[in-house]
Amino acid sequence: MESVGSASRPGTLTSIPDLPRDTAWARLWQPFWAVPTAIVVAAFVLGLVLPALDSALAEHVPFVFEGGPDGARSLLSTIASAMISVTGLVFSITIVVLQLASSQFTPRILGTFLQSRTTQVTLGVFTASFVYSLTVMRSVQGDFEGGGAFVPQLSVTVAFVLVSASVAMFVAFIHHITRSIQVAHVVGDLGNDTVRLVRRLFPEEPTADHDAAWEPRAGWALREVDSGDRTGHVTSLDHHRLAAVASEHDVVIESLVSVGDYAVEGQPLLRIHRNAGTATDADLDAVAETAGPLVRIDRARTLEQDAAFGVRQLVDIAERALSPGINDPTTAVQVLDQLHRVSRELVTRHDLPRVVGDRTVLLVHRPHRVADLLLLAMEEIAHYGRDSLQVPRRLEGLLDDLDRVAHPAHHAALREVRGRILPGSH
Repeated sequence: MESVGSASRPGTLTSIPDLPRDTAWARLWQPFWAVPTAIVVAAFVLGLVLPALDSALAEHVPFVFEGGPDGARSLLSTIASAMISVTGLVFSITIVVLQLASSQFTPRILGTFLQSRTTQVTLGVFTASFVYSLTVMRSVQGDFEGGGAFVPQLSVTVAFVLVSASVAMFVAFIHHITRSIQVAHVVGDLGNDTVRLVRRLFPEEPTADHDAAWEPRAGWALREVDSGDRTGHVTSLDHHRLAAVASEHDVVIESLVSVGDYAVEGQPLLRIHRNAGTATDADLDAVAETAGPLVRIDRARTLEQDAAFGVRQLVDIAERALSPGINDPTTAVQVLDQLHRVSRELVTRHDLPRVVGDRTVLLVHRPHRVADLLLLAMEEIAHYGRDSLQVPRRLEGLLDDLDRVAHPAHHAALREVRGRILPGSH
């Protein structure tokens, strides 16, 4: 089978990391409100069901509430009013921390704070204690209501247990908040996430013809797949499924965008080429319909496949620290320490192949290059920190270490970076 264009020995799909399958169950828990809502719903259901079982279970459970109807109402009312007040306090603290993180570091790290399970569970437990107490209060009956008094002793005891859990979560929340706004932890967590992504994306062994040139054969019909009404950043490409679609219909799929690029409505994302002229128009239509959703677009960039986004966040923190209004070169050096980790991982690995296939070309994409990430990690910081004593010294030490451990394929890129950011060095 002859390929649509020229590309000797395309890289194999095994060199491209597969995406973890994003199930509907996983997507359900991604929004900030999902976990708190689930906890509140569970507390509401428990507040309805437990009083009905209370008379049968209470005698078998030690240390249950032993007060009367007035005492139960008073306790539940106190819990409800206290929990809604403290919930407002926790929410206010969260908003203040988000504002501090946005102004002190960069707005692009807010997603990390919102994904914190500690914050989500704390809000959920506090709100659940309020909802549960109100729900159980409905089942407390006094003698004047007819039918005798009824106090759901076990249910009231569970309300007290929820308050105790709320106190524990509040302590954990305060610890988490005070830790999360420390610059060492912020840049350290970003560095850890970016290093893990680099290890997943970039192969340890060189791939065949990772820079192989590819040009479509003139005259073959093609079809473009645009973004439709979607707009935002390209957060991931499902390379393996795109290649499978291309193989099934005997076409070559060319990606016109890189992960991290911003796409507007109607912008072409993919170009479909006939492979050896065997694909029909119906095949091209089927590929266009299937392949479009395999390019995921979202409002904000993520670290799912975008190593440049991790580097970008770190660089933004350093630039803000080096601004005249803040003038904190030590923070910039802390960022460079993390970028050193990321860069060291990059230069000991290899670029992804641009042309991917099996016996013939199936997919042509635009992966991030190690050289581009190195320049992104250091050029802007060198520009804004050129008048600092600490930053140039740290950059020079960083580059010296990278020169010692880098694969020979990256030495030229390191020389270019050194020449651009430290023009006077040798």
